[in-house]
Amino acid sequence: MISFVARRLSQSVVVVIAVTLIVFVIIHLLPGGPAAALLGERATPAQIHTFIVENGYDKPIWSQYLTYLGQLLRGNLGYSFAYNESVSSLLGQALPKSALLVGLAVIVAVVLAIPIGMLQAVQRNRLVDYLLTGLAFIGYSMPTFWLGLLLILGLSVSLRIFPAEGPQGATVGAVLQQPLALALPVMTLAIVMLALFSRFVRSSAIENLVQDYVRTARAKGVPEATIIRHHVLRNSLTPIITLFGLSLPSVLSGGIVVESLFNYPGMGLLFWKGATTHDYPLLMGFTVVVGVATVIGNLLADLAYGFADPRIRLRSRRRR
Repeated sequence: MISFVARRLSQSVVVVIAVTLIVFVIIHLLPGGPAAALLGERATPAQIHTFIVENGYDKPIWSQYLTYLGQLLRGNLGYSFAYNESVSSLLGQALPKSALLVGLAVIVAVVLAIPIGMLQAVQRNRLVDYLLTGLAFIGYSMPTFWLGLLLILGLSVSLRIFPAEGPQGATVGAVLQQPLALALPVMTLAIVMLALFSRFVRSSAIENLVQDYVRTARAKGVPEATIIRHHVLRNSLTPIITLFGLSLPSVLSGGIVVESLFNYPGMGLLFWKGATTHDYPLLMGFTVVVGVATVIGNLLADLAYGFADPRIRLRSRRRR
C-alpha cells in the first residue's frame, strides 16, 4: 500500500508542477507582456519599465519561474489591482461560500441518486427505467444557465416561492441566514449532478447484478431485497468515490455560471468579474488553485479507490 500511495503522490507532484509551468507561460504570453497586461493600456513606458524591474521580469526566464514557484509555495498568488487586494485574500473569502453551495448540491444529488440509480437497475428496461433515464438525459444535457433561468421563471417569478437572487453576505453564516435564497442555486447544481450520479449508480448496479456472488446468493434462497441492500448496493457505490474526488474542483470554481446567474458571492462570481475586468492576476491565481484542486481530487479518488478495492492496488503493482 505504501508503494501505491508513493506512486500516486509522485505523479501528482509532477502534474502540479506542469500546471504551474503552463500558467507561468500563459502569463508571459499576455498581449504586450505581463507588465503591459497587468498595468493596463494607459501605462506609460516608464511605469512599465519600473514594474518590470521591481517584479524581476528582466531576469532570465528560468529564474523568473523559480521565483514564481517560490511565491506559490508561500501562498502568494499575486495581487489584484482591480480589487486592490491580494489574490489569496480574495479567494480565501470566496472559497467557503462556494464550498457551502457545491457541498449542499453534492449531498442532495448523492442522497437522491443512489436510490434512483438502484431502482433503475432493478427495473431495467421497464417503464420506470425508461422514464427516469429520459429525465436524467434531459437534466444532464440541459445547459446550466438555461436550467437556472427555467427555475427562476417557474419558482420565483411565477410561483414566488424562492427569491430570484442568491443569498448575499460576506461570511458563510450570513449566507446560511437566507436559506430560501440558497434553494435555487443549490437546486440548479444538484439537478445536473443528480443526472450524472444516477447514471453511474445504475450502470454499476446492473454490472453487479449479473455477478456470480449474486447468483450464488439467489441459489441459497437469500431474499432479493437483502441481496440488493447488503451486496449489490455496497459494490455499486465505488464509482461515487471517483465522482466525489472529481467534484473537488467544482467546490473551488463554485459553478461559474450558477454563481453569476444568481449573483452568489463565491469563487465563480469572482472569476466572472475578473474575466470581465481583465484582472489577470486574479484569473491566473484562480487557475492555479483549481488546477491543484483537480490534481488533489484525482489523488484522493485514487487513494480511496485503492482502499475500497484492493484489486486496484494489485493491478497497479503488476503494471510495474
